[in-house]
Amino acid sequence: MYKLPFKFVHDVFSSYELLFSMAKRDIRSRYLGSLFGGVWAFIQPLVTILVIWFVFQVGFKAQATDDGVPFTLWLVSAMIPWFFVAEMLSSGTNSIIEQANIVKKIVFKVSLLPIVKIISALMIHIFFIVILFTVSIAYGYYPKVGWLQVPYYILCSLVLMLGISWITSSIIVFFRDVGQIIAVLIQLGFWATPIFWNITMVPIEYQWVLKLNPVFYITEGYRNTITTDLWFWESFLWTAYYWIFTSFTLLVGIVCFKKLRPHFADVL
Repeated sequence: MYKLPFKFVHDVFSSYELLFSMAKRDIRSRYLGSLFGGVWAFIQPLVTILVIWFVFQVGFKAQATDDGVPFTLWLVSAMIPWFFVAEMLSSGTNSIIEQANIVKKIVFKVSLLPIVKIISALMIHIFFIVILFTVSIAYGYYPKVGWLQVPYYILCSLVLMLGISWITSSIIVFFRDVGQIIAVLIQLGFWATPIFWNITMVPIEYQWVLKLNPVFYITEGYRNTITTDLWFWESFLWTAYYWIFTSFTLLVGIVCFKKLRPHFADVL
């Protein structure tokens, strides 16, 4: 049992060239036949951000937060990591059933398929990180040492979503409703996570309930990285909680995938 995580890590690093090649092909194939091809992967989230900016900043004349952070920057700094997490969860969940032919006919490390989707999402996310930095500079929030935390929060997102994707992608093979359940949970999570609204709106004695949501650690981490001088280790207890939760999720994902993997070909 204890050797499983190390084996999965070894499989990932020994296949990194294949993973990146498949990830690039995945982005292209998603929009095969369309005029702009893989560019749509960037256009759709970008249009969403622009629409939200127009509605809140131009339409509702949203004011700066109590800390003086421009509303658009405050919002975008949490929306971009949310898009990243949601894309990894959605595409990672469907990664096995989308590649049924590979699973059934080819000797292939099927556990790598969710990772391909996660790398695809990462490639798109890097583009939006540049957008986030550009918006920050436009509002007078210039590069600082604290921005070095962005790779840390990317890592947080990757590890958490990898564990969850191994669980959901293996279960959906036998229970296809998982895909619809995940779609509903993503919608609920968007509004339940303090992205559009500030956690300070909730009485302080109940805020800990919201902080149990691991995605809050990520979105708030991005937001703090861009708009404050807060480092992740300054929230030691919540950082410890996040990694305990994520490590447990990753281990469950590995075990779940290993147990169900031999039966994939019989069902697909």
